[in-house]
Amino acid sequence: MTTPRHLGAFAATAASVLTLGLASCAPPERKAEDGGASEATSAADFGGMEKLIEAAQAEGELNVIALPPDWANYGAIIKAFSDKYGIKVNSAQPEASSQEEINAAIQQKGKSTAPDVFDLGQAVALANTSMFAPYKVTHFDQIQPGMKDPDGRWVNDYGGFMSIGYDSAVLPEITAIDDLLDPEFKGKVALNGDPTQAGAAFSGVLMVALSQGGSADDIAPGVEFFGKLKEIGNFLPVDPTPATIESGQTPVVIDWNYLNGAVSEKKPTWRIFVPNDAAVAGYYHQAINADAPHPAAARLWQEFLFSDEGQNLFAASGVRPVRADAMIFATTFDPKAFDRLPAIDGPVTVPTKEQTDVAAKYLAENWAKAIG
Repeated sequence: MTTPRHLGAFAATAASVLTLGLASCAPPERKAEDGGASEATSAADFGGMEKLIEAAQAEGELNVIALPPDWANYGAIIKAFSDKYGIKVNSAQPEASSQEEINAAIQQKGKSTAPDVFDLGQAVALANTSMFAPYKVTHFDQIQPGMKDPDGRWVNDYGGFMSIGYDSAVLPEITAIDDLLDPEFKGKVALNGDPTQAGAAFSGVLMVALSQGGSADDIAPGVEFFGKLKEIGNFLPVDPTPATIESGQTPVVIDWNYLNGAVSEKKPTWRIFVPNDAAVAGYYHQAINADAPHPAAARLWQEFLFSDEGQNLFAASGVRPVRADAMIFATTFDPKAFDRLPAIDGPVTVPTKEQTDVAAKYLAENWAKAIG
């Protein structure tokens, strides 16, 4: 679904398109008993934030997964949370995909090393809601309908735009996606992940599809384009990381604008191109593992992420925090951080759940054949 708007209306637009098909019945009211942190659906169930903090500090640890330090400012966010509450944060598999987060939770169920919380792309999150614990953060009412499950099983936390990052020191300026077909890009174009598993890669294929006449309802042109890149030798089947970018192994990276933005801070020649005629936006989904080994710390982590402090830390990396509009209205935003948010001229595509499901099925059946 495409909607003309600037970034200032991002939250409202995403809310309107994500609302489709996501309603569910609220569970009966539950009150956590002493030691019943896994049943708590709000801080009130602990007796307030102070009691939640005490319970989380008694657990002493939090297990996170798939949170690279350069991704959405998670390095600074983890440090700020740990410093503020004195809780040790164990960060596992920082380069894991959304599906690998779910796989880890299933494989480690019942173990102290299982993930406490998830940060997931839309397709994987909505396919696994039975694994999430309902929890409403203090600012839950400031998050628009459609940006959250009504019971708090998942909540959008931050979003951005798909982009192409490239090293201008060795490559010509990119002004259109078709530029990637030029001989100068032979063996240089990398996609962040496998689009059948990773949200960033999925959105990258969708962006390319739009540029080739496709739509959120028809991702095939994007798959065909990558097949062409593979055929002429321009596609680089390497999962990019800060190390591969720094070394020059992946001089072109299709990824979220805030991740390419993090590269540009360290690599002055790194440029970012967001196609106004094929802009794709997406929010990531935050959720608590229903079998979290540290259930109180998991809930405190959610409270921190959606607090003004946590949301401003997201914005400092160039991502749009889900509470941005409410914080601007309440003047609780950090102007310096919010100045980093990009503006887009033209239509922006945010796929609905139904469109994502159809596209995911097509990718599962055709992606490997196209780039194999």
